[in-house]
Amino acid sequence: MTSPAPETRAVTSFDLANIAVFAALTCVLALAPAIPVGAIGVPITLQTLAVFLTGMVLGGRRAFLALLLYVVVGLLGVPVFAGFVGGPAVLAGPSAGYLVSFPFAAALVGALAHRSVRGERVRRRDGAAFGATSAAPERRGGLTLKLIGAGLAGLVLSHVVGIVGMMVNAGLAPGAAVVTDLAFIPGDLVKVVVAALIAVAVHRAFPRMAGAVL
Repeated sequence: MTSPAPETRAVTSFDLANIAVFAALTCVLALAPAIPVGAIGVPITLQTLAVFLTGMVLGGRRAFLALLLYVVVGLLGVPVFAGFVGGPAVLAGPSAGYLVSFPFAAALVGALAHRSVRGERVRRRDGAAFGATSAAPERRGGLTLKLIGAGLAGLVLSHVVGIVGMMVNAGLAPGAAVVTDLAFIPGDLVKVVVAALIAVAVHRAFPRMAGAVL
């Protein structure tokens, strides 16, 4: 069986357009009304939905660049972060760890997600070569579950870095930081599932998203 090809191709104009689009999508979702949680006020936002979705759709490298663009634009002073804020001062806030984690979480989600998408399609191609019939991978529940797994990996990374950020910037003890973080878990789990469902639909409609092996 042929192994999925790695992402080694150069960044194209198609990639750049998608990086810009998903960075803009992150900005839009980040500016949705936020819900402050706990005494230190770390907000529940839709930013993490954008992180998961960007990774699942764009893949590791492009997702990293899209979220990095979003973070850099915000740190330069454009008010694209939750609560309509921007500038380097956010790095001193209690939610800085989550923000810093976004490009890396998106990259992790993307690397795992696109490996699954490509692997499913390579298996489909190999099966077709031997006369086997199967449903398109985008229509299989198995792919959705794999994307959810990729999203969960990014969720863990983001939350671990977020906890460290609260310990450093808010002076919380490890236990208190973990307890504060727990409030975000249920919502983020829902976002992972929603992102996976959307991503499967996107890959079904736009197979080019997952690269040249398609």
